[in-house]
Parts: sequence; structure tokens; C-alpha cells
Amino acid sequence: MNPQDQAVILTLAKVLVATAWADGVLSNDEINSMKRDLLTRIPDLSTQQWASVAIYIDSPVDEAERARLVGQLRSQITTPLGKQLVFDALDALVAADGSVTEEEHRIVEEIKAALESGNASGFGRLSRLFKGRSAPQPVLAPGPNREIFIDDFIKNRVYYVIRRRLDQGGIAPKLSDAEIRKLSLAGGMMAVVARANPQVTDDERAAMLATLQRHWHLNDDQAAFLVDVAVVQLPADLDSFRLADAFAAVSDYEERGQFVDALFAIAGADGAVNNDELETIRGLANAMVLTHERFIEAKLKITQAQG
Repeated sequence: MNPQDQAVILTLAKVLVATAWADGVLSNDEINSMKRDLLTRIPDLSTQQWASVAIYIDSPVDEAERARLVGQLRSQITTPLGKQLVFDALDALVAADGSVTEEEHRIVEEIKAALESGNASGFGRLSRLFKGRSAPQPVLAPGPNREIFIDDFIKNRVYYVIRRRLDQGGIAPKLSDAEIRKLSLAGGMMAVVARANPQVTDDERAAMLATLQRHWHLNDDQAAFLVDVAVVQLPADLDSFRLADAFAAVSDYEERGQFVDALFAIAGADGAVNNDELETIRGLANAMVLTHERFIEAKLKITQAQG
């Protein structure tokens, strides 16, 4: 499949996700319908391609961002057959969870009307998606575009969520962007360790808060904000090695050693460090290029503290 074909399918998938968010809830049936009916058409779907859709699954899509996506899709559709494919996909999506709300129906009709109002002469050209010919490059309509943060969405999800909340008028931590990025990496790793048991306990949350306040001098609101994002927003498939590697690039050896001490304190906050937590911290320490001796030193500190 050529790149233009893939671009059309990916844009349609994003529009479907944006439509499914119309009622404020994105169901598994709707996600599976979109995957099954569209994304399976792209052989060897790359991580970057999936992420460009998953970033819309991650949180609700508002009207302005949905309008931008529809505008992009309209610029890519160049045949009546292509337009009908979109209409059929929209109808199948809203019915995927067994019910169609009034809001979903309204949004679908608005999208259809927007596509119908496109330049009719454009539909006479055969797109590469259906007949193998070249199609014009999409022209993006103005509006919010979360994909400018796609690298952060993939590499540092905690930072991505914090950045989105700040842009939407959330709590202002009064920290530089570099500080937020570094703290996001630390918050992500702390949450990885806390979830290794796998339930994050109140004691572990308290230990995470204490770490942020002691090592980085955050106030109560700042620390609570970061811990909430890290614990709630951390995806199950987070690449913890990537977090540790990135943290190592912006910290010195002493800071990384102290941070591993803190990770053991978080793991032991509920009374004991189990084997899963131990191995999780070992992997993070290795990725942060700490020596085995420094890892053992941190382990002994928590063992002695628990007596």
C-alpha cells in the first residue's frame, strides 16, 4: 500500500475516533470496530502510525479539533467511492456499541454535510486509494492539533498529559519546560515501580509525594498534580527503559543514585519490597547506567530501614 492510501485510512480512523467521542465516552466496541474495519487494511502498521490514532483515543476530542480532522479528510477524498466509504464507516462506528445517541447522530450528519460540501470537481479525480492515481496533498484546516506532541505521547506520556492540561488551563506548576520534562520522567518511573505489585497503595502515593518534595522541592499542589498524572495516565505498555534512558541524559550520577534510593522507598512503603518491584528497579537502575554496587547499596538501605 502506498503512502497516500495509508494517509487516507489513518485520517479516516482519526475522524471516526473523534466522532465516537461525541457522547463523551469512547467504548471498546467503537475502538475495535475502527481497528477491524480500517487499520487492518494497512499492512505492518508502524508504531508511529498507530500512535497518530491512539493519541486521539487517549482523551476526548472537542469540536474544533474534530473540524480540523474532517477538513483534512475532505481534502484527501477525491472520488464518490471514497466518500461513500467514509459514510459507511461513520454509520458502522456509531452503531458499534449497540446504540446511537442524538449527539452522535448529529455529529455524523454534520461530517457528512461537510464532506458533501467539498469541491465537486475534486471527486472526479481518481485517488490512489481506489484507482492508483495521485491525489493532492491534504491541506490542514486551522484548529487544535495534538499531533504536534506525538513524540512526547510516545516517549514521555506523563509529560504529554501535563502539557495538555497546562495548555487547557490546568494547574500552573511555575516550572520551566525542562524541569517539567525531567519531573515527568521521574514521575513515570515512580509510577512504574508503584504499579509493579500491581495496586498503587496510599502509602506508595505518599512516598512518591515525599520524593518529589524532598528531591525537587515541589510544593503540595505541584507534587500532587504530578503524582495524579503519573499514576492515572500511565499506559500499561509504557516503555520504562525509554524513561530511564532519557532521565539519565538529564541527570548526574549522584542524582540518579538518590533517585534509586527513592524508588526503593516507594516500593517498600507498603511494608516490603517484593520480587517484581525489585526486578523493576534493577532494570531501571541498569538503564540509568548505575553500577551494581550502587544498586545493592540502595537495596540495603531499604532493608535496614525496615529492620
